[in-house]
Amino acid sequence: MSASELTPDEIERFFARLAEVIPAPDSELTYFDPFTLLIAVVLSAQSTDVGVNKATATLFREAATPEAMLELGEEGIKAHIRNLGLYNNKARNVVALCRKLVDEHGGEVPRERAALEKLPGVGRKTANVIRNTAFGEPEIAVDTHIYRVCNRTGLAPGKTVRAVEDALQAVVPARFKKDAHHLLILHGRYTCTARKPRCGQCVVRDVCRYDAKTAG
Repeated sequence: MSASELTPDEIERFFARLAEVIPAPDSELTYFDPFTLLIAVVLSAQSTDVGVNKATATLFREAATPEAMLELGEEGIKAHIRNLGLYNNKARNVVALCRKLVDEHGGEVPRERAALEKLPGVGRKTANVIRNTAFGEPEIAVDTHIYRVCNRTGLAPGKTVRAVEDALQAVVPARFKKDAHHLLILHGRYTCTARKPRCGQCVVRDVCRYDAKTAG
């Protein structure tokens, strides 16, 4: 059974069109290097990018390395991230994560998936984001936006996040694999939205398999 309801030609057009309207796809989290990206992604769980960026604007000004974050400590980190959900657990994870980076990785963020997933607060999705955005690996981290877009359009349907990830890895053309993650997130965030997709303004509406297309 095919991993997509779209034909290979339709999939090629799907990504080519998204790449045309989103020419510089990137995370909307503010970051400066692999470490600040890692912290921002860990803080983003159940929080908006806008909220995380507000918190890290002051946090990174005071502590932008694992060593500085450890010196700041759990209470010091909390003072910057109180606007975020689960901030107590997040502060605890950030301290533990930084301790592991310093003790086991010389203060550097590892590139390997296994090492990333051993860091406190880091699961497969976060590891995929770091490997893709910080290190240029062709990984696809499936968040709620990507899960929705892939199931709604028929691009890579699946009943679980991992099923959608595996389907995407099977069908995304090689030349789009590095950017597919951000192309799909941004498309889902601003066009193929959850409550009322903006189908009338969608550049892939003619290949999309969604039955209830809107006029907007």
